[in-house]
Amino acid sequence: MLQFRPWQVGFVVFLVLLGAYFAAPNFFPKDKTPWGFQDSRVTLGLDLQGGSYLLLRVDTDKVIDDRLRGLERDVRAALRDRGDGGRVQFTGLRRLDGGIVVRIPSEDDLDRAEQRLRSLIGPVGGGLGGLGSPRDLHVEREGDTFTLTLTEEAVTFITDNAVTDSIEVVRRRIDSLGTTEPSIARQGEGRLVVQVPGDDDPEALKSVIARTGQLSFHMVEGPAQIGEPVPPRRIVAPLAEGGGSLVLIEDPEVTGDMVTDASAQPNQDGGGFQVNFAFDGRGARRFGDVTRNNIGRQFAILLDDQIISAPTIQGPITGGSGRITGNFSPEEATELSILIRSGALPAPLTVIEQRTVGADLGADSVKAGTIALIIGFVAVVAYIVVSYGRFGIYADIALLANVVLIAGALSVLGATLTLPGIAGIVLVIGMAVDANVLIFERIKEELKAGRKPVAAVEQGYGQAWSAIFDANLTTLIAAFIMFMLGAGPVRGFAITLGIGTVTSVFTAYVITRIFAGRYVLAKRPKTLSL
Repeated sequence: MLQFRPWQVGFVVFLVLLGAYFAAPNFFPKDKTPWGFQDSRVTLGLDLQGGSYLLLRVDTDKVIDDRLRGLERDVRAALRDRGDGGRVQFTGLRRLDGGIVVRIPSEDDLDRAEQRLRSLIGPVGGGLGGLGSPRDLHVEREGDTFTLTLTEEAVTFITDNAVTDSIEVVRRRIDSLGTTEPSIARQGEGRLVVQVPGDDDPEALKSVIARTGQLSFHMVEGPAQIGEPVPPRRIVAPLAEGGGSLVLIEDPEVTGDMVTDASAQPNQDGGGFQVNFAFDGRGARRFGDVTRNNIGRQFAILLDDQIISAPTIQGPITGGSGRITGNFSPEEATELSILIRSGALPAPLTVIEQRTVGADLGADSVKAGTIALIIGFVAVVAYIVVSYGRFGIYADIALLANVVLIAGALSVLGATLTLPGIAGIVLVIGMAVDANVLIFERIKEELKAGRKPVAAVEQGYGQAWSAIFDANLTTLIAAFIMFMLGAGPVRGFAITLGIGTVTSVFTAYVITRIFAGRYVLAKRPKTLSL
C-alpha cells in the first residue's frame, strides 16, 4: 500500500505541473501572457474588481397574456373554414379572466366546434408527448359557450421558460458589449441577478438589457386620426421621430426571430448611422414576397411598440437583407443592432435594484482576502511542521500542491472568484490539513499499540481513509446543494469549496503517502517522531 510505481508517481507530478501551467497566466497582465501558455484565467467577481449590479424582475404575466393572445388567434382560425366541413359561426370571442371565451349561436355547430377546439389541446411544451403527458389546455363547454384556459402545468412551463430564455438573451446582449464575463443567475421565482465586473455604468447597461427588443415588420394602413376608433385587427403605433402615429395591420409580415444578424454603419444616403440586418431562409422568403406584392406601400418596422422606420417599398427585396435608416447616432445604432442581434426578451424586465461597486472597494477586498489567505496558509504550515515534524513537511508540500491544483482548476473553468470564494479556499486549506491530522494521529495510535513504523504508517493511512472519505463526501454534497440553489457569491463559495474538497483529498491522502511511504521503506526507522 505504501509502494508506488514510477508511472504512478509520474502521473501525480504531471497533474500538479498541469495545474501550475493553467494557473500561471493569472500572474501576468492580460495582454502579456507568456508564449506557450493558454490564456486561462480566473475572473475576479464584482466584489473584487468593482462593477455593476442589477436585480431584475421578469414580467411573467405578460408572457401568459401573449400566450392567450396567440390562443385567441388559434381559436379564430380553428372555427373558420378549414376545408373539412365549412365554417363554424361564432360570436363573442374574447379574453376573459385568464382564458378565452367564445359563443356558438347555432346548436348544429356545437359538436363540430367542440371537436375543433379540443384539437388545439396538446402536450405541455409542444412536441409529441405521450398518453400520460400533461396537457396545455382545458376546454369547458357550458351550453353554447366554450371556455379555454391554460392548465397549471402549462403556466408553470411558460413562466419557467420565460425566465430561462431571459437569462440567455441578457447574456447575449452583455457579451455583445464586450465586457468581462457576467454573472447572471436566477433568484427565487421570476427574478434575475446580473453582475458585470468591470462595468461602472449601470444606467447604460440597463438601457441595453432591460429593453424588450421585440422587432416586427407590419404593413401600414395610413395615418392615425385622433378620436377615430381603431378598425378590427389593426393597431396604432407612434413614430419614434417626428411625432404622429400610424395605423398598422396587427399581424406582422416578418418577425424579429427571423433576423440572423445586425450591424451598425454610417448611412449610405446621408448623415447619421443606419442598421443593416439579414434574414434567415424563412424570413428572406417572406420579406421578398411582401416587398414584391406591395410596391408603393409603406412598410413599418416596429421595435417595442414604436415605429423606428416606415419606408415606402420601391421594389422587391429578395436578397435576404435590408437596412433601417434614420437619424441614429453611433451609440443608438450600435444599441439597436445589439437588440436585434441578441433577440427579443420573452417578457419585459423591471429593474428592482441597481448599484455600482467601486474599483477602490474591490481593490480593498482583494487586499484583505489575499492577506487572509496568506496568514491562514502560513499559520497552518507552521502549525503542522511544529506538531508533526518530518511528516508535517510532507503535509505542507501536499498543501502547496493543493493550492496549485485549485488555482489551475478555477482557471480552466474560467470561474469567477469572489470574496466568499477566497473564504472557501481558506476553508479548504484547513480541511486539507484536517485529513492529514486524522492520518497522523491514527499512525501515532498504531505506534502506541506496538506496531513497527512501516506497519503503523500503512495501517494509519488504511484506517483513516473511511473517516476522510465520509467527511469530505458530506462537504461535497453541501457544496453541490449550495451551487444548485444559491446565486452569485454563494455559488462562488460552492465552486471553490467543491473543487478544493476533491483536490484536498487527493493531495492529503496520495501525495503525503508517496513521501511517507518512500521514507519509511527506504530508511526503515526504528521510531517515528510524531
